[in-house]
Amino acid sequence: MQTNNPPRNTIRLTRRGRLVLIATGAVVAGTAVAVPLLTREGNGDTRPTSLVIPEGWRASQIYAAVDKALALPPGSTRKSLPKANLKLPNDARGNPEGYLFPATYPLPEKATPESLLSAMTENAGRKFNGAPIAAGAQRNAMNVYQAVTIASLVQAEAATKADMGKVARVVFNRLERGMPLQMDSTVNYALNRGKERTTENDTRIDSPYNSYQRMGLPPTPIDNPGVDAMRAAISPTPGDWLYFVTVKPGDTRFTASYAEHRRNVAESDARRRGGKPAR
Repeated sequence: MQTNNPPRNTIRLTRRGRLVLIATGAVVAGTAVAVPLLTREGNGDTRPTSLVIPEGWRASQIYAAVDKALALPPGSTRKSLPKANLKLPNDARGNPEGYLFPATYPLPEKATPESLLSAMTENAGRKFNGAPIAAGAQRNAMNVYQAVTIASLVQAEAATKADMGKVARVVFNRLERGMPLQMDSTVNYALNRGKERTTENDTRIDSPYNSYQRMGLPPTPIDNPGVDAMRAAISPTPGDWLYFVTVKPGDTRFTASYAEHRRNVAESDARRRGGKPAR
């Protein structure tokens, strides 16, 4: 059991580890320009034959990638959603974020945005609804959609594959203690931007994705996680951690102590500035 928690307006959680005050939260998903990974045929044929969707891409990036792969005007894939008839859980309410499974997809001559999005969501359904994912979600007293949402946070926040289970455990520990998640990744999602450093002003946006102000999980996944992140979400590493910060590449520090976390943050900030931590 945790006692003597620091005031909520000083708690800070994210791998960038900046200490900021909490305020309010904006809406919606999105991100920076997507660069689709296309495989092309040889013999001078420039037509792409497959499209690679990396782990952690947001739906907006995938829509842009499909548009480019199929040589369609920007926005075409997003506009196709109503007629795509995607197989999504009821909790998704028609939003495929989290269910556009990262993989390599063939691009036949008759490929359409609808066919590609359907292939992605059907792939996600096969991965997520069978064992062990569904059983793991149930074991942790959550449904699959919640597990996908946690996996999306893990995908966005973990600096390495080795850190994924620990990040997932931090999410669970904070939820169990009634603490806000306070993750930069959710604020960046609300602001429709990449992995930028979150400022105090950023945390004042009015959004259901503002995990500095809103309790619990964000209303939807914030990206499309891969298998490793899903495994971490259903089988988090045992531990009592509540905070984490990447001090330097390859050195992400997890702790249950707020005082220790502040020291780690100070070291991280000092390294970023090229100086020594203040004492």
